[in-house]
Amino acid sequence: MTKKHTCGSLGVVLLLVLSSTLCYGQSLKAEVAKTLRPYILKEADWALRQKPITITAQSCNRSAGGKHDFYSEGDYWWPNPKSPDSPYVQRDGMTNPQNFVAHRLAMIRFSRIMGALASAYKLTGDNKYVYHAAAHLNAWFIDPKTMMNPNLQYSQAIKGVATGRGIGIIDGIQLMEVVQDTEAMEHSPALGKQILAREKNWFSRYIGWVTTHQYGIDEMNAKNNHGTCWVMQVACFALFTDDTQWINFCRDRYKQVLLPGQMAADGSFPLELKRTKPYGYSIFDLDAMTTICQLLSNQQDNLWAFETSDGRSINKGIAFLYPYLADKNKWPYQHDVMHWEDWPAAQPSLVFGAVAAQNRQWLKTWQTMNHDPQNDEIIRNLPVRHPLIWLN
Repeated sequence: MTKKHTCGSLGVVLLLVLSSTLCYGQSLKAEVAKTLRPYILKEADWALRQKPITITAQSCNRSAGGKHDFYSEGDYWWPNPKSPDSPYVQRDGMTNPQNFVAHRLAMIRFSRIMGALASAYKLTGDNKYVYHAAAHLNAWFIDPKTMMNPNLQYSQAIKGVATGRGIGIIDGIQLMEVVQDTEAMEHSPALGKQILAREKNWFSRYIGWVTTHQYGIDEMNAKNNHGTCWVMQVACFALFTDDTQWINFCRDRYKQVLLPGQMAADGSFPLELKRTKPYGYSIFDLDAMTTICQLLSNQQDNLWAFETSDGRSINKGIAFLYPYLADKNKWPYQHDVMHWEDWPAAQPSLVFGAVAAQNRQWLKTWQTMNHDPQNDEIIRNLPVRHPLIWLN
């Protein structure tokens, strides 16, 4: 009897602890929603007034692709001052404002519109946001006159050097929130089963391209934030399309390749610290790593709790960077050659980490940060702009 009583008491205690943990986690999520609500409703009001504009609205005569092919040019490549007609030359960290980025900007705009609409729908339940989102999804993925082909074969081209490159696949992270937004709205009758099915088919085809084309293989094998972003977007799209093979692959790659290969014992990312923008790139890679954990963690395999044999973990990465997110004047490394003044914004690494680790200090710092950045470079390098829809 005593033993049964003890086991029963232990079970009650464990149940109470679990219940308390879940309630605390829900409390943090409620704080996130309260913080974001005014920004979401303001942006959603803007989004409701936006008409669909896809990549077919603008083109560049330097593109080797067609009207429906995404095209962009490498940011850090410039005309050779000694011979303007010769192939471009690299100036690492220095963005050439004359390069063609209209398709990237259109994709970012699409992502922002969808994120605002889905977040507002999650807050209010109003189907008007879903009806408007459906029109944008139709334009980008279904309508034969305006749709984008499911590849990034001509992304980050270099005049006179390459018609596209593997590192251009990083532009695809802008579509992650589109997928998350769709999932947040998929049970609304305003979305429509046909749109959902056609969008899933588009992303299935994209996964087929990005996992078999040499550009995709090159990007997967990149040792810095590019390799992280390949896993991040493939994981996101594989979850959307129920592609178990690539879900498992991405989860294993995070544990076996990304975390041990990129993070130092102190939680820093040495390959990013070597760049001309060490602060911004460190923030970006940490955001991508935490987004992978947010996407792929489940009860059976919690990446937030995973540690390598020598103690490297995502929480150690957040703990390393946190003091410099809270006060970048403490940053002990060189300053970024561009946009030093504009970082940080309200980084997803802090809000995801705060909820997962139930760390209220991280959440409080995130709450005080810039939730409405206006700088194009900062917006582009925020893989998650609407964290509410990611907190399932």
